[in-house]
Amino acid sequence: MPLNRQKGMGTAEKAVPAPIPPALAIDHVSHKYEQRGRAATWALDDVTFQVKQEEFVTVMGPSGCGKSTLLSLAAGFEEPTRGTLSRDGVRIAGPGRDRGMVFQKAALYPWLNVLQNVEFGLKATGRGSKARERAIDALQEVGLQDFAKHRPYELSGGMQHRAALARTLVNGPDVLLMDEPFAALDAQTRGDMQALLLDVWQRHRSAVLFVTHDIEEGLLLADRAIVMSRAPGRIVTVLDVNFPRPRPYEIILEPEFVALRGEVRSVLQQTRTG
Repeated sequence: MPLNRQKGMGTAEKAVPAPIPPALAIDHVSHKYEQRGRAATWALDDVTFQVKQEEFVTVMGPSGCGKSTLLSLAAGFEEPTRGTLSRDGVRIAGPGRDRGMVFQKAALYPWLNVLQNVEFGLKATGRGSKARERAIDALQEVGLQDFAKHRPYELSGGMQHRAALARTLVNGPDVLLMDEPFAALDAQTRGDMQALLLDVWQRHRSAVLFVTHDIEEGLLLADRAIVMSRAPGRIVTVLDVNFPRPRPYEIILEPEFVALRGEVRSVLQQTRTG
């Protein structure tokens, strides 16, 4: 005679772990700007993608395609006209310490020295108890420990960007949002900053959304590269960048890298003429 087994008896069922939400999710996001007396301008049109935990994603596209707008929405500085953005499965409703923004310009306070600039955010948000110690650690991480007492105008362009990066890192963000932070630097300094950023990212493993006009930079840094169309910005293609890490700068000379760069250049050319 068969036994009547109660639910939960017998062979134990293995618990299925809950899926890990993406660090950043952009879901059917469109955004327009309206000015009195002028027709509305659409910057983004139905943009959908995700940035996984610890993933480095770059965004490339023509000028005016909404790349910076996308970062502004992810930072919570603006609300999308349509669609939603979420962080760790929670809708983004404004700025938060979980997201750190690095702008095109270093934008350091000229009346403060480098150390004071880096610790400023911690003190301003009521986390000043160990602000000095954490700021010193951040400066050491970007190689500016010997320039803590210097004013921003006493630093080179590359050093100012190092200080800006330290100012963001000291807050411990889970997501780094970077808006062409190295665009104004000379080629050698830019390469140094790219190497520094990758080194810092390897240690912290924050998720990164990085906007750039430079194809080589976009592929050198990324796990995935997103290519957008001219305005209103739409996603044209998403490319997996599977080169092993850590990546020496010399990888740009490898045939596979050259081919991928040519593919992106071709796609961008089509977006300009299509």
